[in-house]
Amino acid sequence: MQKDILNRYLFDNLHARGELVNLSQTFQDIVAAHDYPLGVKQLLGELVAATCLLTATLKFEGEIAVQLQGDGPIGYLAVNGSNHQEMRGIARMVSETDATALKDLIGKGNMIITIRPNNGEPYQGVVALEQDTLAECLEHYFDVSEQIPTKIWLFSDEQSSQVAGTLIQLLPDGDDKEQQQADFEHLCQLTNTIKSEEIFSLASEDLLYRLYHQEEVRLFEPQAVSYQCSCSEEKCLNTISQIEPSELESIIVEQGSVSMTCDYCLTTYEFKRPQLAQFIDGTTH
Repeated sequence: MQKDILNRYLFDNLHARGELVNLSQTFQDIVAAHDYPLGVKQLLGELVAATCLLTATLKFEGEIAVQLQGDGPIGYLAVNGSNHQEMRGIARMVSETDATALKDLIGKGNMIITIRPNNGEPYQGVVALEQDTLAECLEHYFDVSEQIPTKIWLFSDEQSSQVAGTLIQLLPDGDDKEQQQADFEHLCQLTNTIKSEEIFSLASEDLLYRLYHQEEVRLFEPQAVSYQCSCSEEKCLNTISQIEPSELESIIVEQGSVSMTCDYCLTTYEFKRPQLAQFIDGTTH
């Protein structure tokens, strides 16, 4: 099966749409620099797959950030994605854990989804993490924030370090609400038969045929998904420019340079005094 691909499709004659994503290299790149425990790695992988599915629902160019915050061993878990399917993600742990369940990892907390259009004002939705699984929490978000019936399935394969997900969403494209709901529930029943080994081994077209061979599925052009950290030397310098000149001078005297490490990819950027002269004494070199 082709990996790191997002597929979108419509069900002709039915009031619903679907998505399917399968990630291998993208997810491996996200976790490569981190030594996460198994449960943390699996939850982060599920959130990466889920964020891919969410970005595909955006009707504009922009970015989406999905964060889980709580009082459990994982204090903060976040994935950022764009409409170009460029992903990055991180988990910040406050204590060691061998837990695998969502509530045991996050504890009592919230899911914050922030959408930032390139043109327009950002907006944010917050829902409590009250369901047992991440998929159910996301379904609850769609129910209360978007008010669109949505069903999500998420999968993780630790042995091959792959993650995957699929989504069915009702299309409110007519007046017959009862038929729309019936179509949605029918497709959810079919999708619910999917097995983990199938989503990781079958080609997208073969999997969709196995699930929906009695339906007319219109598959759109697949979209490549990749890992892309947005850190840069320029962004670091912008942050450093906010530090008081006297404090910068003190750090350089003490440490010889100012360094910043990206939380996502762990790349360290180091700046000597000549590079920071414009911030310390107002001159450029």
